[in-house]
Amino acid sequence: GEEKDICLMDIALLGMKELRAAGKLDDLEISNEVNAASIEVTVDVDGKDEDWLVMFKNETHNHPTEIEPFGGAATCLGGAIRDPLSGRSYVYQAMRLTGAGDPRTPIEETLAGKLPQKKIVQKASDGYSSYGNQIGLATGLVNEIYNERYLAKHMEIGAVIAAAPKENVVRGEALPGDIIVLLGGKTGRDGCGGATGSSKVHTEDSIEESSAEVQKGNPPTERKIQRLFRNSEVSKKIKVCNDFGAGGVSVAIGELAAALEINLDAVPKKYEGLDGTELAISESQERMAVVIEAADVDEFIQLAAEENLEAAVVAEVKDHHRLIMNWNGADIVNLSRAFLDTNGASQKTEVKVSRPKAEQNYFKNAVFERLTGADTLKEKWLNNLADINVASQKGLIEKFDSSIGAGSVTMPFGGRYQLTPTQAMTAKIPLIQGETNTGTIMSCGYDSKLSTWSPFHGALYAVIESTAKIAAVGGDYSKIRFTFQEYFERLRQNPERWGRPFSALLGAYRAQKDFGLPAIGGKDSMSGSFKEIDVPPTLVSFAVDTVN
Repeated sequence: GEEKDICLMDIALLGMKELRAAGKLDDLEISNEVNAASIEVTVDVDGKDEDWLVMFKNETHNHPTEIEPFGGAATCLGGAIRDPLSGRSYVYQAMRLTGAGDPRTPIEETLAGKLPQKKIVQKASDGYSSYGNQIGLATGLVNEIYNERYLAKHMEIGAVIAAAPKENVVRGEALPGDIIVLLGGKTGRDGCGGATGSSKVHTEDSIEESSAEVQKGNPPTERKIQRLFRNSEVSKKIKVCNDFGAGGVSVAIGELAAALEINLDAVPKKYEGLDGTELAISESQERMAVVIEAADVDEFIQLAAEENLEAAVVAEVKDHHRLIMNWNGADIVNLSRAFLDTNGASQKTEVKVSRPKAEQNYFKNAVFERLTGADTLKEKWLNNLADINVASQKGLIEKFDSSIGAGSVTMPFGGRYQLTPTQAMTAKIPLIQGETNTGTIMSCGYDSKLSTWSPFHGALYAVIESTAKIAAVGGDYSKIRFTFQEYFERLRQNPERWGRPFSALLGAYRAQKDFGLPAIGGKDSMSGSFKEIDVPPTLVSFAVDTVN
């Protein structure tokens, strides 16, 4: 066959493609919209079976949270919600996994150009919990990992799960004459450069100069969009939908059809003075782009107004296979779709995978390093409890409301004294009316020290850990579907650095192959470096299962 360049994405998709070819992925929803992983499930509604879609997504906001912890973490959750929400599903449960240096470090030891770790972890947890509590989203599991290598850049991961009746989700195609409506928040300068900023080198000046790249969240507006899209009359009018994330209008609308004419003057603004470039690339939050038929525009805008949402016609689908943006009466962008579809010039690099050092074998050293200098069992026990990663996180976890929506099956703490952290989060499928016994389980797996010793073993065991947790709370492991979050140092043109995500993806692939279970979603971030400090090789496995 034709030779094809191999990229990291090919390895990430390998398990899914093999299992689908073998007929072991019958529940995957096939769609041109790929904002969130989506599976088809049967839901018990008042004793009758209904076809539903369950969607899930993970998202990082590492760079914004490092610079402006409250806003960065808040919009991490907001961005994660919008992905399945753009699929017209209702988001009902969230999970938060973070990585930081030791927050007990004295302020005077803070690195130049960095915020104190204590400030980052406290304000980030405030931001994430504030967004979730305002939008009305239960946060079922919260965990923070402490590793000095996260001094390079904070890790802020949000994962969400959502559901919708399958009949309410129309997967259409944008055709010439269709109209694109911008729905939700107004556009400002916040978030301009956020997409490129998240990938550029973090310097001592970043916290002073890059704060404008951090988007400003407004959870009540996103809550209104959730309510609107839950209305079947609205969702069935939507042919295609895209949320506004990295790249703003240029990406969110630019991806919807092969030929578009976008009127930037029609984009609702927070204030005057924005030029065409700012309107095109701003990443202001809580915005959706929807494709609807011209005949449905007036009714759609009226239904949005009933939820107190602003909706404006900003573009039309054409047949000339060009992306055109008009501002102040002039075309400021006019590009052929064929050129855009090339995705730019291909780049090549060498990859070198280093063998893990035997003398640092994590499996031999993980326990013994905590027992050094301890003679009695009591001393060994106290040594282990002194590890900050073993300490209770009850104070952190109780910032988050896990009971919103009255659908949570397990609470964050259980056991006789309500002090034992849960292994996974479980919730019933949210119904507007009726009763159901169908629910979802979501867990996560990751060990930063194991991954530092060997990214391959770290990813392999991340998948095993997330699977084991599903089984431990009563799920059927054979139905699990995964989504992965990768977070690595800046790779540069260094073969050994490229070898770390390469080997991690191979480890995850090995686990998928051995279990016969696929990863159907994922996200990556490759900017975890500050001067000579790099984040630990990070591949987090999120596992999702349905249960009755």
